[in-house]
Amino acid sequence: MDASIREKARERMKGYCRVCPQCDGRACAGEVPGMGGLGTGAAFRANVEALRRVRFAMRCLHGVVTPRTETELLGLKLALPVLAAPIGGVSFNMGGDGVTEEQYAEAVIEGSRAAGIVGCGGDGVGDFIHEAAFAAIHKAGGWGIPFVKPWDGDELNVKLDKALATGCAVVGMDVDAAGLVTLRKQGRPVSPKTPAELAAVAERVHRGGAKFLIKGVMTVADAEVALDAGVDALVVSNHGGRVLDHTPGTAEALPRVAAFVRGRVPVLVDGGVRDGADVLKMLALGAAAVLIGRPFSIAAVGGLTEGVAAYVEDLKASLLSAMTLTACPDVASAGLRLLACGDDA
Repeated sequence: MDASIREKARERMKGYCRVCPQCDGRACAGEVPGMGGLGTGAAFRANVEALRRVRFAMRCLHGVVTPRTETELLGLKLALPVLAAPIGGVSFNMGGDGVTEEQYAEAVIEGSRAAGIVGCGGDGVGDFIHEAAFAAIHKAGGWGIPFVKPWDGDELNVKLDKALATGCAVVGMDVDAAGLVTLRKQGRPVSPKTPAELAAVAERVHRGGAKFLIKGVMTVADAEVALDAGVDALVVSNHGGRVLDHTPGTAEALPRVAAFVRGRVPVLVDGGVRDGADVLKMLALGAAAVLIGRPFSIAAVGGLTEGVAAYVEDLKASLLSAMTLTACPDVASAGLRLLACGDDA
């Protein structure tokens, strides 16, 4: 990411995010609200550290010269297997200096679209969060994924209907927000969903003509519930380490979940992904695509639409380099063979 974008983000975020050279959760441990991880920040750090432990089997004697990064996910054609994760609350998570919620949401959605990927829209306390995100997706002709928190009562159905009204092809729910501190502090009820409740949400989204994606699956048990409920895709995620301290890193959980799902629905993942090499590691571990959060927030706050698009171009360049040096011709070919293990370690 361009240094000027990072510097502008550092200025505007006023310490809510320090825009560290290495975004690993050490400087911001316990800063929720803010951009840090909950409590000791161990889950945030686990995401980063789990990815760092994954090593590539570098190969230079092959014929892969121009790898193909394009992919299709839930009917969406993407220039690379990356989505901008749903993050909102500029005023209380990011400092809110010089960038409004509307500007932030439009930067993520339009910048992603300009770069050939999909941005997700966040939800939270204060209607201005989802209203800004959903408006940006609607303005983009439905090119985005609106996310809804696992609210209790009528609020859930009201927001699901608002999400469907954006014209989107996919609606998401971050079920991992069920214990989010920022929501509890502001008296807004969210909760885990029973299998029956999740199935009812999936049915409502499907009746509205969209596919249903859930984020927050960290175990085979939850993956089984999600499949039985009729979800169309799931995301291995611990909400960036912001809801439960001391969870495994998502790169640790991903292989088990992907092995259980066995391609029945796409498995995505987030957590600790910073560049194209990290993207390829997650693909090799079983993901169909990745979501990236904090770096997109820095790009949006520091450079608005142009900053987001520029970050995606950086991701693509580093992904192409990693694919070339692991003899990976296309996204669909990524697998464990790309990783150093056994005699190759």
